[in-house]
Amino acid sequence: MADNEWTSPAYGVIAVPFEKIVPNTYNPNHIAPPEMKLLYDSIREDGYTMPIVCYYQASKDLYAIVDGFHRWRVMKDYPDIYRRERGLLPVTVIDKPLSSRMASTVRHNRARGTHDVDLMSNIIKELHELGRSDDWICKHLGMQKDEILRLKQITGLAALFRDVKFGRAWQPGEDPFESEKHEL
Repeated sequence: MADNEWTSPAYGVIAVPFEKIVPNTYNPNHIAPPEMKLLYDSIREDGYTMPIVCYYQASKDLYAIVDGFHRWRVMKDYPDIYRRERGLLPVTVIDKPLSSRMASTVRHNRARGTHDVDLMSNIIKELHELGRSDDWICKHLGMQKDEILRLKQITGLAALFRDVKFGRAWQPGEDPFESEKHEL
């Protein structure tokens, strides 16, 4: 096939019954329960925004997952998603030998990248300025309160702490050791 005739698989998304999709046996990628819950929340709120990448095994009439195992698992583990999607998953198909599919799986996993701490801090700052509470941020971004606190500290903006209640351990201008001097 000439280069100008090639079309990316993403232009050919098909709806495949869940029961015809099987995990591969070689995926080294696993996600922790909090991230799995966040993926469920994302799919519940936004739907499936990315198709699952599969290889079609014509002899078995099955689709083997190359990328998208955790999106597949959401449908497997959450009946509400299965019902809403009518048991269908969006799939793109690649036609490659096993060794190339294995390489594709690893490339997909590694190409996801990581979150930049400064950019995440700015997102927290902007959400806070938009009036979103720490509880809202925790729920919608899948974060813990201590993560938000650390990201707020990075921005160094006092406004992010304006609603935080602090104890009064000492009064400014007072010598906290003054009472100890009298006891000695």
